[in-house]
Amino acid sequence: MDTPKIFESEYRFCLILWKHEPVTTTKLVQMCQEELGWKRTTTYTVIKRLCDRRVVKNEDGLVSALISREEAQVSELDELMEKKFQGSLPAFLAAFARRQALSEKEVEEIRRIIEK
Repeated sequence: MDTPKIFESEYRFCLILWKHEPVTTTKLVQMCQEELGWKRTTTYTVIKRLCDRRVVKNEDGLVSALISREEAQVSELDELMEKKFQGSLPAFLAAFARRQALSEKEVEEIRRIIEK
């Protein structure tokens, strides 16, 4: 099953949820107001949309994620690679390496990951 698309504002909401889940809708409304400047209705709308797409579940006012942060990140990265680099990992890594100053430790870690 493909990971559902999570848009930028929804992702910011999910960051709060992943940090505190499971959490009541009341507490989520409060945190989203404090951290995102959202009104209560905006938070409830986002919860509903994410429930409809099976990203989160809301059971009796207790909200938890159905998609992990890692799953969301991998899905977003896959979409980026396909859209911008025609699915080519070498092209992506080459572009990334040109724009980032990698430490020797980071280079070694990337080597270990590739060798696996």
